[in-house]
Amino acid sequence: MSGEVAHYWSHPALPGVDLLRARFVTHRYNRHAHDTYALALVEYGVEQFEYGGSLERAGAGSIGLVNPGVIHTGEAGVPEGWAYRVLYPTVEVMSDIAADLGAPSGTPYFPEPVITDPEAARLLRAAHRSGEQGDALAASSLFRQAAASLLRFARPRTGVDAGDTPPGRMPRAVRAAREILHESLLDPPSLDELAASVGVGAFPLLRAFKEATGLPPHAYLNQVRVRHARRLLDEGLRPAEVASRTGFADQAHLTRHFKRTVGVPPGAYREGRAAA
Repeated sequence: MSGEVAHYWSHPALPGVDLLRARFVTHRYNRHAHDTYALALVEYGVEQFEYGGSLERAGAGSIGLVNPGVIHTGEAGVPEGWAYRVLYPTVEVMSDIAADLGAPSGTPYFPEPVITDPEAARLLRAAHRSGEQGDALAASSLFRQAAASLLRFARPRTGVDAGDTPPGRMPRAVRAAREILHESLLDPPSLDELAASVGVGAFPLLRAFKEATGLPPHAYLNQVRVRHARRLLDEGLRPAEVASRTGFADQAHLTRHFKRTVGVPPGAYREGRAAA
């Protein structure tokens, strides 16, 4: 295999679930987190990723299980790169399936970021392929089977399991700084200005912010911008307009950060989502 290709899309038979099929060699994901789960079946090569303070490796046939809100990266673990299929179900989708299965109350949490289970891999691949081929009945049926198979490896989420600190448990200054950043996409303050606004020193805020969120303020802001950009693209706005509305310098600046978080450029994302 050679070259890089990525396709990101949604399917009307899978509401609340996005799909990605990609082959990467040099592409590297920045440190980021999803609002959704990421259920990733590696079909070729090896992907390695930082997750929860450790470096994980997922080879062909294994499944990466990324929980919502957990900061992680992603890059090739071997020179030839990796190819994989990913399903991104929302928390509501996975929680509903878990409830249907009679699981204990609580948001499902996967304690192991990489598993090897041939039956779960088979179901995940079949669900993904059906979504790719437009087979609504097969896609919806197989996805529920795949999710049920994977939920055998999950447990109800507790505060200890969370990959990031819940907002209510963050230091007051960090909570206040996050709120300022969410409201300042177009004209964010400097670190000194941000620290002064929340009543602490710049270096103490920097340390506390990274400890609580997993990212320094500037990287956190870019994640917020990308999430807002996704919502605007879902509404049908063009990438150039989205860039101006989310605080990126231009479309190229948006594209760089967007692809390193989502895996595809904003235009390709918009087209794939619009097809649903």
